[in-house]
Amino acid sequence: MSLKSLIQVIIVLIITIILGGVYFNYFANNNKISLENEKKNIQKEIDLDKPKIKETKILTQESSTKAEIKVAEEVKEIDNENDNLKKKKPEIDNVVKDVEYLTTDKSGNKYKILATSGRTNSEDKNILDLDNVRGIITSEERSTVYIVSDFAEYNSSSLQSNFYQNVVINYENKEITCDYFYVDMQTNIAKAYNNVVVTDPQSTMKAGKIILNIETKNININPDNKKKVRITIN
Repeated sequence: MSLKSLIQVIIVLIITIILGGVYFNYFANNNKISLENEKKNIQKEIDLDKPKIKETKILTQESSTKAEIKVAEEVKEIDNENDNLKKKKPEIDNVVKDVEYLTTDKSGNKYKILATSGRTNSEDKNILDLDNVRGIITSEERSTVYIVSDFAEYNSSSLQSNFYQNVVINYENKEITCDYFYVDMQTNIAKAYNNVVVTDPQSTMKAGKIILNIETKNININPDNKKKVRITIN
């Protein structure tokens, strides 16, 4: 090979090496720039999505809070409706119509009490509060005693009765009016007191209190406020 040809080959190799280096550096830098640009774009997208994520989180919290408030309001509304139903719920009426009680003591005396209505006393379940009351006490050996009053309290446990307001007692030929009349069937003792007036065909007598033995029908008259018993001859 001539020297000229050798020089030409060397020159071609040098040019080839230079072109290869330029080509490699160009594409390598472009790839690097592309990767960096891609990373920057990804980071920008992430940064752009962060406010959206935060906003979504806030909106979710607000929605959750609103839902909780709505549930609380619905629960409160239901409680209010229940309270209103309780207020509107009518009380159970324990009134009994056409009451009748019949008691017989150890001596055979029969005590019947009747009323148009009655209800259990709020303080004592053994007591019945009666309206428009009539009482009848009968005995095989003594005359019948009749009692009438507007109201009465009957104790089924102690067999005691308290008649009051417009009380009228009739037996034999006597009539007794008073404000209160107490009857104890266990002791067979009755007491009339407050504004007591005893009337029979011969006289009218006013007293403070009268004690009546139901068995014997004997009367013990007590004066009113330590005053003498007033008797008027008819």
